[in-house]
Amino acid sequence: MKDNNLIYGIRPVIEAIKAGKEVDKLFLQTGLKGELIPELRQLINEFKIPYQYVPPEKLNRMIRANHQGVACYISEVAYQPIEALLMSVYEKGETPLFIILDRITDVRNMGAIARSAACAGAHGLIIPDRGGAPVNADAVKTSAGALNIIPVHKSHNLKTTIEYLKESGLKIVSVSEKGKKNYYESNLTGPIALIMGSEEDGVSGEYINRSDEVIMIPMQGEIASLNVSVAAGIILFDVVRQNKLIDSAL
Repeated sequence: MKDNNLIYGIRPVIEAIKAGKEVDKLFLQTGLKGELIPELRQLINEFKIPYQYVPPEKLNRMIRANHQGVACYISEVAYQPIEALLMSVYEKGETPLFIILDRITDVRNMGAIARSAACAGAHGLIIPDRGGAPVNADAVKTSAGALNIIPVHKSHNLKTTIEYLKESGLKIVSVSEKGKKNYYESNLTGPIALIMGSEEDGVSGEYINRSDEVIMIPMQGEIASLNVSVAAGIILFDVVRQNKLIDSAL
């Protein structure tokens, strides 16, 4: 089945980048050479495109055609600068609510989180440019179109982005089994960014260390953890609940 998000061949990839297409992942065959390669490398550096070297066997499995050693996946959405996103929230007089996805690799989980975030009134998703799920057609479908509505920022350095949000007045909250406080015991009102961790090992230690608070969802029974998209939904709508309580008290 044809993947409309996949572009291959040196010249088509170069032209896609020049046309302003958002590249999620770019694959270069190991040892690739040719007269157009310097131009491609220049564009990769200029637009800070995430790429990786792969053996020819990987590209041959992906593409049953002459790929010329180059292929990339194009994003379904246009990414937004975090500075512009945050400014637009404050200009509207609203309280920022962002979701940071740390190495979430399943497109269905990303889509489901985006859907919950949009329904909860969140102002954007923040994803890493490496090690995360691509924003492709499957992600958009799972999100029920939410990824076409909620802004997405692709961060080249999540640590830097987290520090920027902290300096901008947001409380950074990691949702983790390592948390010492139940989510409903935490104050989740005010400007906030929630960090949801990978399906395998949760939020990275380096981001937990940069968090203002680490909260958990208490478990009962024999299952030790929730699917990350379910966990995100629980926390997002407790943020909504807590803010409504504050509003009703005013």
